[in-house]
Amino acid sequence: MTTVASETATFDSLNPATGEVLSTHPIHDAAHVNAVVDRARIEASWWESLGFDGRKERLIRWQKYVVQHMDELVELMHLENGKPAGDAALEITLAIDHLHWAATHAGKVLKRRSVAPGLMMANNAATVGYRPFGVVGVIGPWNYPVYTPMGSIGYALAAGNAVVFKPSEHTPGIGEWLARSFLEAIGRPVLQVVTGFGETGGALCAAGVGKVAFTGSPATARRVMAACAETLTPVLIEAGGKDALIVDEDADLDAAADAAIWGAAANAGQTCAGVERVYVHERVYDDFLRELTDKAKDLAAEPGGQLGPITMPAQIDIIRRHIDDALARGARAVVGGPESVGERYVQPTVLVDVPDDAAAITEETFGPTVTVTKVRDMDEAVAKANATAYGLGSTVFGKARAVQVAERLRAGMTAINGVLTFAGVPSLPFGGIGESGFGRIHGPDGLKEFTYSHAITRQRFKPALAMTTFRRTTKDEERAGKLVSALYGRSSKKG
Repeated sequence: MTTVASETATFDSLNPATGEVLSTHPIHDAAHVNAVVDRARIEASWWESLGFDGRKERLIRWQKYVVQHMDELVELMHLENGKPAGDAALEITLAIDHLHWAATHAGKVLKRRSVAPGLMMANNAATVGYRPFGVVGVIGPWNYPVYTPMGSIGYALAAGNAVVFKPSEHTPGIGEWLARSFLEAIGRPVLQVVTGFGETGGALCAAGVGKVAFTGSPATARRVMAACAETLTPVLIEAGGKDALIVDEDADLDAAADAAIWGAAANAGQTCAGVERVYVHERVYDDFLRELTDKAKDLAAEPGGQLGPITMPAQIDIIRRHIDDALARGARAVVGGPESVGERYVQPTVLVDVPDDAAAITEETFGPTVTVTKVRDMDEAVAKANATAYGLGSTVFGKARAVQVAERLRAGMTAINGVLTFAGVPSLPFGGIGESGFGRIHGPDGLKEFTYSHAITRQRFKPALAMTTFRRTTKDEERAGKLVSALYGRSSKKG
């Protein structure tokens, strides 16, 4: 709902489980966003001047503040996002771990270092350092409203940037909590928040920030990229997935089934790197399906249950359409089905015999549903897993060939004999390819993502051959040619 009060438009944040109004937030216009970015530039100068050690000390201070007030944030996430308190606590814990890693590793990863100048430039000392953009804009999602945006916020801050964060309109209170907690812990608004809808995000793209990190759907990602293109603002895109889990004939079937249902239904299936497709070797297909069915039947989406509500109401229609389309094409629901889709909650649904061109196979469902497909061998499993425009995460369960299968998957990340484990390792990059986007958060790659490289050469002594001068002679050119020929022109003999 949008209202107008004192000439400032506002919107309500709702509890997805009940529809209750939790809080009201401003719809920030372009003028306000520009003013916030201008303030961020001032803060960025101070923040960069602190150096790696100064920023580390302050980020650790913020980390401790979040830990000390974790119960407060858990309750807010439970109310505003809808996920069970235990899931909220796990998400916050992971975000804290990543923040700590970024704070304590930024100096090592980004500090200026020497590189070899090569033989032709041996008279120079060469170094490269990584410098912050200044202000980074972060447009975050609602499904993991702390962990996902903090993968950009924490790493951008550790790299020396100020951050302007536009949270999802479904979870604005959580975004405001993060900015408020930073201010209380540090005393300077290096992290600020703007709230609103797509227009507010568009204003952030046009505000002249150094980079924009976006998480959301591919369709919205294209609009963000188009807006950023107007000012040649670089972007980092994480745009969802249609991740596959592969089960080989020598897999631990109980563990594989447990991982499959957790990856498919945790957070009510609203996970960008969640499991949406499962491909199982024909020799263990029946046993695996029996294990998966038993586990899925034990889950319930309900108030106080293990699965929360669907946070974004419009997603209900997409989930229903995917299930109905699959069944109309000859698929079977061995757990759940059309009756599983309620007004706010969706019960776990397991679909089998789903055609490869069905929406449940080709489009991101973002609900607690999963398709299970029998394959004759791992070649077919890999081919089917890779037959998607997405390329975010993936999972392999098996023993003898698990690593080999994992290395053949077209995805940014793969977990072997576990699910989503790559997301919990702070030193690993997180991101995908294709419709899943580009760029990386987390790890050294994530730190460098929020910087630009700055190369410096320093002449240590005069070169034996001065080539970058108009005093260069023909004899100098001949000597240079002979040197290049001697260094790089000799043919190698193969024995």
